[in-house]
Amino acid sequence: MNETTAHQTHYPDDEIDLRELFATLWRGKWIIILTTFVFAAAGVGYALYKPNIYQSSVLVAPAQEDGGGISGLASQFGGLASLAGINLGGGGSKQTVIAKEVLQSRAFLTDFFNRHGMQIPLMALEGWQEKSGEWVYDRDKYNPETGNWLPDGDGGTYKPTDWEMVEAFRADHFSISEAKDTGMITVSVKHYSPVVAKQWAEKLIQDINEHMRKQDVEEAEARIAYLEQKLDETNIAGMQQVFYQLIENETRTVMLANAQKEYVFKTVDPAVVAEEKAEPKRALICVIATLLGGMLGVFIVFIRAFIRSGRDPSPESSGTPSTAAE
Repeated sequence: MNETTAHQTHYPDDEIDLRELFATLWRGKWIIILTTFVFAAAGVGYALYKPNIYQSSVLVAPAQEDGGGISGLASQFGGLASLAGINLGGGGSKQTVIAKEVLQSRAFLTDFFNRHGMQIPLMALEGWQEKSGEWVYDRDKYNPETGNWLPDGDGGTYKPTDWEMVEAFRADHFSISEAKDTGMITVSVKHYSPVVAKQWAEKLIQDINEHMRKQDVEEAEARIAYLEQKLDETNIAGMQQVFYQLIENETRTVMLANAQKEYVFKTVDPAVVAEEKAEPKRALICVIATLLGGMLGVFIVFIRAFIRSGRDPSPESSGTPSTAAE
């Protein structure tokens, strides 16, 4: 009984006293209010400082032929075609996957930047004037009057390398997503200028279609040259017939590629000039900053209360000798 009673007397000491908790918060209310106000003001200032960013998106679908009689050729001459490096199977889905990876590749993006002169709008801007339609340059890195990149203090200039441009484009401007249920692909581009975002999104689709079309045409022409060489080397009528059919198939590939403008991706919903900003979420920034300030204020109040309680002598340790004797 005595042990049970002794244990029970310790339970109230381990419980949280809500009245004392609220009293502690009330005593530190000015700290909480001040911290919350400071963070809220900083959040508002940061949200207003951040420039508007606009997003333009293109919705595309895989533009592939069903293959027609290619499947028949594949069943008859698949082994021979593979020796010539010819794929007669239905590779539409595979070509779409390859095109997506090429679209994000460093080599393709580097060539894309250089072809369209994207170095300045990609790396030398820090905003865009909506009313005047003028760019706001980062004058710590670039001088728009002279058209020169400024020294960086390490013996070089702020002129970006291809690596830096690709990393910046992937991280801040470019994204690609695919709907698993429909196979539709969305290519999105962000920029300070909604006009530039639209132009880049359109050019990305145009360039990847042209890149894949040109690549397939070159490969098909190389295979035709190889098959014609083998055709000249054989006198067997049956083999000649096989080579003629394979050459016909590759010629068909070249003709369809040259006649098809949207070779890999067919535009379903084209890019438009965005009328509303995509970033920053100013209201969300202010709310998060205010909540963080309030949480920090509460934390500071509790830390101060804990430190003070550690300095105050506890009732158990401050007993008088007479009390101890009793």
